Amino acid sequence: MSRYTIRVGVTFGTMLLLLLTVGFGQSWSVCLSILNLCLISAIMAMGVNIQWGYAGLFNVGIMGFTALGGLSVVLISKDSVQEAVNAGGMKMLMALIIFSLSIVLSHYFYKRFKSKWMVSATLLAGYIITRYFYLDAAQSIEAINPAFSGYLGGLGLPVLLSWITGGLFAAAAAWLIGKISLGLRTDYLAIATLGISEIIIAIIKNEDWLSRGVKNITAIPRPVPYEIDLQQVDWFKEMVATVYAGRLDLLPVSEQASALTAYASDASIVLVKLCYSGLFIAVLLLIIFLASLALDSPWGRMIRAIRDNEIAASAMGKNVTKRHLQIFVIGSAIAGVSGAMLVTYNGQFTPGSYIPLRYTFLIWVMVIVGGSGNNLGSVVGGFLIWFLWIEAEPFGFWLADVSTSFLDKENSIRQHLLNNAQYIRLIFMGAVLLVVMRFSPDGILPETNKKL
Repeated sequence: MSRYTIRVGVTFGTMLLLLLTVGFGQSWSVCLSILNLCLISAIMAMGVNIQWGYAGLFNVGIMGFTALGGLSVVLISKDSVQEAVNAGGMKMLMALIIFSLSIVLSHYFYKRFKSKWMVSATLLAGYIITRYFYLDAAQSIEAINPAFSGYLGGLGLPVLLSWITGGLFAAAAAWLIGKISLGLRTDYLAIATLGISEIIIAIIKNEDWLSRGVKNITAIPRPVPYEIDLQQVDWFKEMVATVYAGRLDLLPVSEQASALTAYASDASIVLVKLCYSGLFIAVLLLIIFLASLALDSPWGRMIRAIRDNEIAASAMGKNVTKRHLQIFVIGSAIAGVSGAMLVTYNGQFTPGSYIPLRYTFLIWVMVIVGGSGNNLGSVVGGFLIWFLWIEAEPFGFWLADVSTSFLDKENSIRQHLLNNAQYIRLIFMGAVLLVVMRFSPDGILPETNKKL
């Protein structure tokens, strides 16, 4: 058995042990919640790893691509608001058509006549006409029951379809961004992608007709059963009664019905989260399989050769810019899929929650700690960092409580530490990153073509 195989086994075994500790020590519902968010985080980390680990592209605009994936869930799975569609749907469609047409015509005029004046005049005319239709349409749509809707809604299609659509939305945005910014040097590429992601978030937050802005969208359809529905099904109640038969027999007959109801409620929560886990694991395994095939193919070896030495690869006739664009689109598409999965799991779309700390900094820490260039490393990094991020707060509260237990309960130092215990997670992230960089600079699971 190779040293690398042993390290993989020990790493995943440790993660399993940590999850089991939460299950037995806290609750299985909390354990599965952490597991599901770890799976989604691992998929996000894989998207970044494909860009950075495979091709050396420094993309810090992950937040924008995950937000586009989340928006796709709303546009695909939510039912349309017919009153809003009737009030301004056609005008908004006209505005989008005119805007697109002005872009196409300006591009044609530039290619055909090389006239900047014609391009400028076309864009100006397109902007004025688009703005006329857009403002009227947006006001009409947002005026329809703004407390509960005030937006167009979606297509009412199955929510799982939105995961694919989220990847396509993110891929389309990445193609456009990549055509503009991939020629930049690494540090300028980082600045450009961060700025563009902030623009995407700002649009989503402020265009209420599209996504209700910061008023959020709730009641996202599920791909799994609802807990209340499970509790009404006979086979589920019989299964719970069988599992908890020993405990129920110890209770008086008069209390068994209420106890069974409580057990069914807890079991339904666990089963629903297990269903989500099955879906997320299937997506993660599919992405790992496809990414591994790509990495081990001639295309993957070419991408790594470009990463290691762009000048030499270009001298060998490789189109560096084109390959960078391909890898940028693929990684962003995976981020879009993970964003759609997260909104589906949370059951709501909250544009205000898209902040760089969660959707940029943490994801990069996952990739670095896990091991850039290694698919399994991204999975490990996603699990470890998200687990620590979640569990650091209760641990910090416990640590603050124990370390100040000798002080009076009203002591200002004790109160300050208890009230700010949640910030220990930031210290944890920095400490983990420093320890890994000191003792394993290539990450917990380094790239396999490097020596351990």
